[in-house]
Amino acid sequence: MSRVSFVPVSEWTDELRTFAAADSATELELGITRMLAHAPELAMGPLSFGAAMVTKRTLPERLIELLRLRVAFHNQCRSCMAIRYRAASADVSEEDVCSLEQPQQAESLDDREKLAVELGDRFACDHLSIDDPFFGELRALFSEAEIMELLMHCALYVGVGRLAAVLDMTEDLPAGFAQPFGVDHVVTPSSDTPVLVR
Repeated sequence: MSRVSFVPVSEWTDELRTFAAADSATELELGITRMLAHAPELAMGPLSFGAAMVTKRTLPERLIELLRLRVAFHNQCRSCMAIRYRAASADVSEEDVCSLEQPQQAESLDDREKLAVELGDRFACDHLSIDDPFFGELRALFSEAEIMELLMHCALYVGVGRLAAVLDMTEDLPAGFAQPFGVDHVVTPSSDTPVLVR
């Protein structure tokens, strides 16, 4: 059970309801917005950031989805791990998702994907190791604009993913992802059948 109550869509501000396309979204697609609605004006900040990262990104959908799922594992964000976005679903198989357990050995990941996942690992678990030599590795495979895009994705996934994990929003998830939050209950993005969302 989520640690903060869901605000019914009927009580959301018009701006929030319209922005989230709440009248046509599933409960899972509404996700954390149901709790952010307690502070609707503030909610527009992270929601707008997330929307910009979807609509304005230039990096491949596959690379971003692999990065997102790897950071979700570090966050232990059950809802983040349980969903697959339609835009990337044709490019990311469940075998690819399972390969994220040991991404540097994954034959299905290319060099850019492996480095992006390593950036996600470091950002989530050891951000001070993202030093000048590592930026040199990034510059060898990505433009500076792409590096900034990757870093902003990391910031979004680490920050909002940890918020979602702390809120323990699991009631709409398949059983394998709905295990209690905590260090004794580690789940992976392949713990159950994922749910496809828009």
